[in-house]
Amino acid sequence: MVQNLWSEKEKDGKSGLGELVYRSNLLGADRSVCNWGGGNTSMKTTEVDFRGQEVDVMWVKGSGSDLATMGEKNFSALRLEDIAPLFEREEMSDEEMVAYLGHCMIDHSHPRSSIETLLHAFLPFKHVDHTHPDAIISLCCADNGKELAKDIFGDRFVWVPYIRPGFTLSRMIADGVKENPEAELVLMEKHGLVVWGDTAKESYDRTIAVINEAEQFIEKKRGDEPAFGDAKYSSLSREQREGIFAEVLPLIRGQVAHKGKGMLLSYEDSDATLEFVNSKQGKELSQVGAACPDHLVHTKRVPLFIDWEPEASDVERLKQKIVENIQAYKVEYVSYFERNKNEGDKMFEPSPRVILIPGLGMVNTGKSLAMANVSGALYTRAISVMRGTTALGEFVSLSENESYEIEYWPLELYKLTLAPAEAEFSRKVAFVTGGAGGIGSETCRQFAAQGAHVVLADVNLEGAENVATEMNETYGEGRAMAIKMDVTSETAIKEAFAKVARTYGGVDMIVNNAGLATSSPLDETSLDEWNLNMNVLGTGYFLVAREAFSQMKTQQTGGSMVFIGSKNSIYAGKNASAYSAVKAMEAHLARCIASEGGEFSIRVNTVLPDAVLQGSAIWGSKWREERAAAYGIEPDQLDEHYRKRTTLGVNIFPSDIAEAILFLSSSKAEKTTGCMITVDGGVPAAFTR
Repeated sequence: MVQNLWSEKEKDGKSGLGELVYRSNLLGADRSVCNWGGGNTSMKTTEVDFRGQEVDVMWVKGSGSDLATMGEKNFSALRLEDIAPLFEREEMSDEEMVAYLGHCMIDHSHPRSSIETLLHAFLPFKHVDHTHPDAIISLCCADNGKELAKDIFGDRFVWVPYIRPGFTLSRMIADGVKENPEAELVLMEKHGLVVWGDTAKESYDRTIAVINEAEQFIEKKRGDEPAFGDAKYSSLSREQREGIFAEVLPLIRGQVAHKGKGMLLSYEDSDATLEFVNSKQGKELSQVGAACPDHLVHTKRVPLFIDWEPEASDVERLKQKIVENIQAYKVEYVSYFERNKNEGDKMFEPSPRVILIPGLGMVNTGKSLAMANVSGALYTRAISVMRGTTALGEFVSLSENESYEIEYWPLELYKLTLAPAEAEFSRKVAFVTGGAGGIGSETCRQFAAQGAHVVLADVNLEGAENVATEMNETYGEGRAMAIKMDVTSETAIKEAFAKVARTYGGVDMIVNNAGLATSSPLDETSLDEWNLNMNVLGTGYFLVAREAFSQMKTQQTGGSMVFIGSKNSIYAGKNASAYSAVKAMEAHLARCIASEGGEFSIRVNTVLPDAVLQGSAIWGSKWREERAAAYGIEPDQLDEHYRKRTTLGVNIFPSDIAEAILFLSSSKAEKTTGCMITVDGGVPAAFTR
């Protein structure tokens, strides 16, 4: 049952637009009531316009916002006097309607009003709510839904046949309510619910009450019958599922890429999802079509169902099916587009947004982790709808052409033109070792600022988490994640890359940046000191690069590696034989990997910094004192010493190194590999030869 969340205590002090925001947020808080980004709410009231005169207006949800999180700025106010003449119109195109409503706004700084604005305006009620509750859509997607609605609601409802949102649908709803003055709700076939009230609370309460009436009816109809015809497959254990997802998600990520544009992946293996993918009816039901137009925009018309007998020891067979099935899905999507396209339509990526795998769960794709999660959340709602519908009758959906007309709806396409251009590293995942340090954290910030999802791997988990939290607050939840990882541990590295695969689907860029430094004359350099440098800066860089190389090969979409070397990679630093030797090895290891990675479009380059003191844990250690002693100066004189020895007379900062890393990782350097870039202000002794 859906809970009524209205609280007079929480609502206290909110009135007018503030109360509308409160009501909207409550409706959106429960995704079984309202889909992400879907539904709309309104309120008719009186406002003072720019002339100081009172005018009747309707506040309505603006296009592109989400009921759960929207605020006052996400609503638009339109003059009802200007809308009134539309009551007399018989028809109106979407484009004409949108243009007309733009002239009705009392403030053009408000967002563009929803395509369903007239649905609210044409109803003579102060408060109107339109939602997509699972239980209601279950009823509205049943082949016998209208007849069953009579059993539930008697004469209290208006049934509206499916038609795409717009002027005609708004008129149909208004006319239906006018012809049935006793009506309390509208049921929109294959779409959703509309209710109203004299107060905000009355409208909200009616939404919840209507949903629960439908839900009680569905559960009574279901009785003891198992959902979806009972189980056909058994789920693998959680440990097995996690292991397989880590192995196959990079493969899926590569297969769904299209024309050089990759996707971020997420997965869902809740009990409800597993019940569906493991069921006897799951495959057939999944191919009927979308449960609601709002679902379809983010999930496509149908998901890809991998018909696989779950078996933990048969992962290679699963991989084969993934490749075959994704390619077949793409071919069918192209045919679907060709069968239904209108003049001027340009095809979206033909890859699935939702992939269902028995025994494992559901994989979702999107241009960001947030959008992949939206696809997953909406298909979770679709599963709930199908669960309800199959208890009532046969699940039906939009026709193929109706689906296409929603997916390629000009008004939806127009929204895409309003979105900012994708940044350089959008759709990409960067994995940075030493992510909590000066160079590492600044590199992560710059990657995120240019669209990347970022993994901060560091032995200092608290420091990495602090940076990741800062980035997520700035760029959105899920844009950064922190992982505790010791680069000398092969097990820890494998576990880290497996976690990244399960979180994002794979990696596109790695920055081998974890570091330390020691300084000793050769005859005072112990074997422990030598091994410490070799283990962290040599073996550690090898292990990280090897794991990334393997994952990038699986993805088959190329990749970039940047090694953080040192001036000492090509210059024999005084009293630093262990550090200098391994830094030279790093640079050559990068060239070796570049040579081997070329056929897979994996590029490997090196940045050679010098004396980056700011924010560095290395320079906060004994290394500062040791380097000062080597030059016969005091530790606090090092900054000036390093500045003076450069030909440019400058100090080097983490941001300088980060900019070089991002250049080598970017499309601007897509034909550069095996290269070394020195960022040291110009130390003549370290000029490359």
